[in-house]
Amino acid sequence: FWNDVQLTVPMSKKTDFYAAVTARFGQNVSRLNDARLAVGFIYKPDKSWSFQPFYWYINARNSRSQFTTEHRLNLRVGYRFPFKKFSLSHRSGFEYRLRSPQNSWRYRPSLNFEKELPKKFIPGAKFFATEEVFYDSLLKKFSRNRFSAGINKTLTKNLSVDVFYMRQNDGFSRPGDLNVVGTTWRIKL
Repeated sequence: FWNDVQLTVPMSKKTDFYAAVTARFGQNVSRLNDARLAVGFIYKPDKSWSFQPFYWYINARNSRSQFTTEHRLNLRVGYRFPFKKFSLSHRSGFEYRLRSPQNSWRYRPSLNFEKELPKKFIPGAKFFATEEVFYDSLLKKFSRNRFSAGINKTLTKNLSVDVFYMRQNDGFSRPGDLNVVGTTWRIKL
């Protein structure tokens, strides 16, 4: 069970401060496996492009069930295609991972589809589906695939929530293949 709370605070017309807290639970939601804190900025020069440099502090349980610390320096570059009836966007994520025993980097391209649901079904809601793959510099290959689908519901002008299912396929990490139910709460000040 993965849970995110994201906070966005406008700093100027084109720049927002960004912060996120994440808690990931395993073993049928009985054990904390991963806790994260992110801080950074989102720069949107126009309606289509976004640039997001940020830092992740991660405390995660490893395969020996011990917590280890990782620091990640990230840059996400996003482009939203100008369609009217639905939304299609591409995001490229670059992350440098500072961790023991060896530092590495990953490239994470993703494609996201969103479509508003009929008002009679769920007012103010959108269906979304995202496909994301991971290229790992240590393995020198695309090693992980994540597919997510869910509903985004706008609750107020400043608050929305995603409820989603995610399937992760990964033949290299332990545990690698995951079925995840999660939420993402978005707060805009």
